[in-house]
Amino acid sequence: MIRHLKILEFALASLLRRKFKNLSLILVYAFTVAVLASILFITHALRQEAGQLLAEAPQLVVQRLAAGRHDLVPVDYARRIGTIPGVGEVRPRYWGYYYDALTKANYTLLGVSGETPGLELLEGRMPSAPGECAVGVGVAEVRILAPGDDLIIIDSRNIGTLFEVTGVFRAESSLLTNDLVVLGEQDVIEFFGLPEGMATDIAVEVFNEREIDTVAVKIKKELPDSRPITRGEIVRTYDAVFNWRSGMMLTIFAAALAAFCILAWDKATGISAEEKREIGVLKAIGWDTSDILELKFWEGVAISVSALLLGLIGAYLHVFKLGATLLAPVLKGWSVLFPSFDLVPYVDLYQVFVLSFLTVAPYVASTVIPSWKAAVTDPETVMRS
Repeated sequence: MIRHLKILEFALASLLRRKFKNLSLILVYAFTVAVLASILFITHALRQEAGQLLAEAPQLVVQRLAAGRHDLVPVDYARRIGTIPGVGEVRPRYWGYYYDALTKANYTLLGVSGETPGLELLEGRMPSAPGECAVGVGVAEVRILAPGDDLIIIDSRNIGTLFEVTGVFRAESSLLTNDLVVLGEQDVIEFFGLPEGMATDIAVEVFNEREIDTVAVKIKKELPDSRPITRGEIVRTYDAVFNWRSGMMLTIFAAALAAFCILAWDKATGISAEEKREIGVLKAIGWDTSDILELKFWEGVAISVSALLLGLIGAYLHVFKLGATLLAPVLKGWSVLFPSFDLVPYVDLYQVFVLSFLTVAPYVASTVIPSWKAAVTDPETVMRS
């Protein structure tokens, strides 16, 4: 054990003798790891946020299509859907998007008539009368609102409408609380000017989850102009979108990965004359080939692990403390319209393990293999080469 510790101590001292060269190598190495880790971290965090957001989503949402686009759905459709066997509660939903020119962000205005699952009140209460509203934490921050304040927004007739803020809420998902304004259903209908008897869409409860797809087919057959969307389809769509965005970013930064691979390949094809002389001297004073390979192994591990840790720490700070300022506009997509929010730190250990293996193992191998060639050569020949 002491022998191995002494070799490790010698390896660290050897790296310190070439500290500027090794420091520059670690910085380039860490930058490559940080870029790749940032893409993985932000993609995984957004996927987790979307998963928490959709956990409270209806099992089945029915929209109406007109000319291939989403249109308002007649409330009477709810009655016809409710007659399908296996269907539980059927509830028309009233909601829409509102662009706030004051904060340059999009809000989601949702009409409620009862409980709002998934929302946790931080202060105040939910709206219970016309002219009242509750806002998410993100909206409260950007508009500097608290219970008792007034929220003034422009309705579909271009008239300023005043709502009294009765509460501020949050949810497990930041995506849900940062743009949501909860109003009474009638307030939403009047604000957007929805025609009488029309809703934005219809939420459907299915008693047996295994029958959701069957019920969706029956709804499509009963209402040909409808588009039933299951929660599973929405989850798969989010996964596909985030996978596509992260794949695009990984492709762009493949150049950085390629540069690192070239660097590793350059080390694998040979070692410097200075390193050859060092190996020859060590062999001449009695070091075994296994000792030299262990020395180079520790040198490779020290550099690659240091760069990996620096890269992971840098990626974590960039994504979860600095808001992923370099990658968020591409991966979030809607960030230019969405109120800013901090991603909740979610780190997939499997992704970290794969990234560590793909970056540490090749570098350590590229350090040990060329050293083995010099270590098995006669010391005098090595020092004269």
